[in-house]
Amino acid sequence: MEKLFIKYMVSLRCKLMVKEELTKLGFHYVIVELGMVEILENITPEQRDQFSKNLLKLGLELLETKKSILIEKIKNVITEMIQYSDELPKVNYSDYISEKLNYDYTYLANIFSEVKGITIQQYIIIHKIERVKELILYDELSLSEISHKLHYSSPAHLSNQFKKVTGLTPSFYKKMKRKRDENLENM
Repeated sequence: MEKLFIKYMVSLRCKLMVKEELTKLGFHYVIVELGMVEILENITPEQRDQFSKNLLKLGLELLETKKSILIEKIKNVITEMIQYSDELPKVNYSDYISEKLNYDYTYLANIFSEVKGITIQQYIIIHKIERVKELILYDELSLSEISHKLHYSSPAHLSNQFKKVTGLTPSFYKKMKRKRDENLENM
């Protein structure tokens, strides 16, 4: 049995594409998760190379170094944490990441900063704001509900962080979306 780690594998569609590639190459997978697959067979260097080339054509990348694998695991935990934030208990991010990956948070934070050039906290903020944008565009939740869902201390805190990252207020961002929609309808 062998575990392989894949960069940019962030959606159900990616998982389906990876399953298809594994099947084409005659591998039997046990687990296909975001960023990781586990196959029954031991993979030869030639098979690894072919799988890597096939993944590149799909916009995915087979990871080789321990650091890059760990960075990808951190990113996947953060993505999961933010996408499913309403289903998770409200915990300190550092504790959650450390617990999920079974590493000391300081170690993870140092490697992440060294490789990515930003802190884990900055990465989390960027992802949370992307999630906020998505939820604003869905137009199903109020800013207060979005704030609660993503574990912000208050709607004002969310608004301040949104403005720092995007340069816009959430309400202006929403107005821009409405304006775009109106322009498209009037074409």
